Amino acid sequence: MSHRAARRFSDLRTQAEALQPQTVALRRALHRHPELGLNLPRTRDAVVAELADLPLQVHLGRSVSSVVAVLDGHRPGPTVLLRGDMDALPMPEDTGLEFASTVDGTMHACGHDTHVAMLASAARLLAERRDQLAGRVLFMFQPGEEGFHGARYMIDEGLLDHTGPAGRPESAYALHISATMPSGELHTRPGPLMAAADTITVTVYGRGGHASAPHDALDPVPAAAAMVGALQTMLTRRVDTHQPTVLTIAHITAGTTTNVIPETATISGTLRTLSEQVRALMYDEIRRVCTHTAQAYGCSAVVEIDPGYPVTVNDDGAAGRVDELAATVLGRDVVSTMSSPIMGAEDFSYVLAEVPGALAFLGGCPPDVDPATAPPNHSNRVVFDEPAMAAGVALYAGLALDALAV
Repeated sequence: MSHRAARRFSDLRTQAEALQPQTVALRRALHRHPELGLNLPRTRDAVVAELADLPLQVHLGRSVSSVVAVLDGHRPGPTVLLRGDMDALPMPEDTGLEFASTVDGTMHACGHDTHVAMLASAARLLAERRDQLAGRVLFMFQPGEEGFHGARYMIDEGLLDHTGPAGRPESAYALHISATMPSGELHTRPGPLMAAADTITVTVYGRGGHASAPHDALDPVPAAAAMVGALQTMLTRRVDTHQPTVLTIAHITAGTTTNVIPETATISGTLRTLSEQVRALMYDEIRRVCTHTAQAYGCSAVVEIDPGYPVTVNDDGAAGRVDELAATVLGRDVVSTMSSPIMGAEDFSYVLAEVPGALAFLGGCPPDVDPATAPPNHSNRVVFDEPAMAAGVALYAGLALDALAV
């Protein structure tokens, strides 16, 4: 980035810090009242209210509680998309925070409340700099990231179409806070960043009977147990060691009591892959191994694979721009290129499959906590460092300014 361009971004962090009281207030309001899935009426209304005084065109989702806001720059030009996801997780909160969740069994344990607050403040910052924008900023406030395919619903409603709210975006960016990264750091990488995630369910069918006479029954339990080991062996024998793949059987159920051989047994788990080729191979191999293992025990099996989010792939150029911008706004010493992807999944993958862009991780571990032992995202005790949100606001705004430079 040139010295002249760098000067354009030099005061973004200061402006973001000036907005910190509003950012924190919105974040805490959302944290107290988390909502799940695709229907987030209270969260949606809070976002709309926060944006009400800004010169934005606001569009509400038809089938889900999404909010799309569009900021027109001073001159015509391309569209850049910035995303913040809004939904919480179905779990209790045990943080002891003064603004802890007031909704039993529901918590913002993945930091989506911070994402919404950062994006809303970035919209405010960018609205003050409309004269520096040649094009449009599309703010994507998305429900249903936690397994509900919220991004896909928004895309189906025309989010990325040429005739959509802001025309087809030419670039797209998202930030995700991490409780196990030092506060204010920025980590990303080009290429595959996060895995595809699929759910595997195998039902083994046998014939029930008395537990004292297994020879008169057809016990599905040994067949199901054998599948667990056979699947792990298959993975090591069939998948190239240079292709990261995780297959975890996390749930096994069978029977009702100790003296009854059940008719069925079920195993289920998750498959994580970083390429569509390996993903397809694993689908075939899982079906083959489970079907034939069941047959070896005289049983039969039905294999169900529920496709989840695809691989999250960062565009090389976009990831490079995130790195360069973060180094300018935050400082080179807090910006890192990840050596490898992580096997978690993200439905921003649906957007990145359509539009060149990148997702990056923003550190949110409180400075008095060791990141190595900090409660991670999805923990009932996770705490995010709120000052890190100013870095996120500055980065969101900087990415739009960089993409739409006059």
